[in-house]
Formats: sequence, structure tokens, C-alpha cells
Amino acid sequence: MSSLFSPIVLRSVTARNRIAVSPMCQYSAVDGLGNDWHIQNLGAKAAGGAGIVCVEATHVSPDARITPGCLGLWNDAQTAFAARLAGIITQSGAVPAIQIAHAGRKASCARPWEGGAQLGLAEGGWPTVGPTAVPFQPDERAPAALDDAAIETVIARFGEAAARARRAGFQIVEVHAAHGYLLHEFLSPLTNTRDDSWGGDAERRGTLLMRVIDAVRAEWPAELPLFVRVSASDWAEGGLTIDDTVALARRLAARGDVDLIDCSSGGLVPDAKIATGPGYQVPFAEAVRRGSGLATGAVGMIDDPQQAQAIIDSSQADLVLLARALLADPAWPLRAAKALGAKVNLPPQYLRAHLS
Repeated sequence: MSSLFSPIVLRSVTARNRIAVSPMCQYSAVDGLGNDWHIQNLGAKAAGGAGIVCVEATHVSPDARITPGCLGLWNDAQTAFAARLAGIITQSGAVPAIQIAHAGRKASCARPWEGGAQLGLAEGGWPTVGPTAVPFQPDERAPAALDDAAIETVIARFGEAAARARRAGFQIVEVHAAHGYLLHEFLSPLTNTRDDSWGGDAERRGTLLMRVIDAVRAEWPAELPLFVRVSASDWAEGGLTIDDTVALARRLAARGDVDLIDCSSGGLVPDAKIATGPGYQVPFAEAVRRGSGLATGAVGMIDDPQQAQAIIDSSQADLVLLARALLADPAWPLRAAKALGAKVNLPPQYLRAHLS
């Protein structure tokens, strides 16, 4: 059996293989509510053979969105739509997952194909928040530094989103603490220069993430897995390093309520120097896995079946999360199975393609 196509068991959940669809923003919702684009996009990827299909960053409140086109999970209509997404993913044999998020100081931006710049308040933008009043770009509006009461509200919103995800039928929830969004902003010394209980040393900078996990776990059943996505390196002097991330992962492992660390990187500051290349983030997943004992997911320019299988074979990670490769080819897992000689259970509608 191909290791890439071996099942993975996470608490009570079993995924049919080690390929996961990485959460990829589509910027196509209206007032946080998805539509047929999201249905066909994720339905195709589930039918294409992935083991886990993760819905894009789904925001816990209106002001938490990256763009006006981002998905949300703060009202009943959005919950009903999320149930449609979970249902179509499950129908095709994949495990439905959802990432819950708050964009922090990187909120209120135009869609990428509209330039991606911060939207002015007169252009449909909204006030942003962060650990301090320092903006992402020097020429942007300053975020409001969150006070204790506002932080408690953010924590509660994550818990409420997790409850809605449970009601919608998702089997995995991922907390987004990467890419320069709010939880990452609190984790990094580059953006969290507070001197209160939410800032200072690494333990206090991690307090918000720990409290969010508490709130999520209070609503998320013990038998279902919880992932956390991190930026394992800020790729910037004075920022988070892989050693810092391993230490954070050990702290998460000691809690016993997190099942997998999804290891990405960067996104915190606009001038980061990132050395990219095929599999460039895989060493982060390996270091976290070996250093903490937690399962990890590897991401970043993984697009070849042999490359993906080698990551699993060498125990660098427990999952590979694909993004651009699956945008280009939603049936990548079926093509990979054929290339690796793996036997998979196909939708009967696709048998002709696999056997030809």
C-alpha cells in the first residue's frame, strides 16, 4: 500500500488517505454567506479523492474578515450554508474540515484581483483591530489595540463559530493562528509588544491562542479532532523561529486537546525574506513533529506524487496539504494514486478515467 494513500485516524475520525485540501480563500461570499461557487469548488475536490477537504478561512465576526468576499460563521444562514458544504464533502467520501479565523490588522482589504489594498471606510471597509495600534503597512489605517473586554469578545466568537461548525456537521475544526492574522499577531514579538497579561514573554504572547482553544474545545466534542495552523517562522529578524514554534507545539501537546499542527510560515510583515522552493516548508513540519510528538501537516509547493509520498514515508509529516496543485487539478489525488499504483475507491462516475 502507498503510504500516501494509507488511512489516518484522528480521534474518532478516519480519513481515507493522507492528502488534505488546504484552506484556500475564494473571496466570493456576500456578507459572509457562500454560494454555488463554494459548493462546486469543494465538491470537485472531495470527488477528486482527497482524504480531508478543509473549507477556507471562515471568519468569526464581520470585522474579522480579510475582504468583503470572505466566508463567515456568525449567523444561522451561514451555518445552514456550511452544512451544505459539509454534506457535499461527506457525500464524496472525504472528511469535512473548516478553518475558523480572525484577520486582525490585515482585515478590511480588497480582493486580491482588485489589488488587495486596505479598503477605506468610505469604500466599504471597516475598522480593524490588533494587539497594538501598529498597521500592517505604514500607509494603512492603524488598528485599534484590543483591550481586555474586546479580547474576551474575540475569544467568545471563536467558541460560537466552533459550535456552529459542529451543528453544521464538520468533523475537524482548524484554528487559524498563522499568516499575520490576529492570533499570529499576538504570538509574534514583532507585532505583540504589549506589557500586560496578553504580551511580553512567549508564554504570555500565547495566552490568546490558549484561551481560544479553550473556547473552541468547550464547544467541540472530545471525540473530534482539532487542528491549529501556525506560521512556523516569520522569516524576519526578531520574529518567530522554528525553535519558538517547537516550544509552542510542546505547550499545545501538553494540553492534550490539539491533534495536529498545520505548519505554514510567513505573512506577518510585508518585508519578510522567504526562501521558497519545492517543499520549502516541509522541514518545519518535521521539526515540530519530532520536537513535540504531535502530528503535523506539511504545506508549500508540494505538487508531485512521489514528493508527497516521500514526505509521509520519511515521517516528516502525517498529512500533506495541497493548495495550488488542487486548484489546477481537483482530481490530483486520483492521478497520484494511479502514478503510485495505489488502489483507491473511486466514485463510479470516474472509473473510466482511472482505468483508461
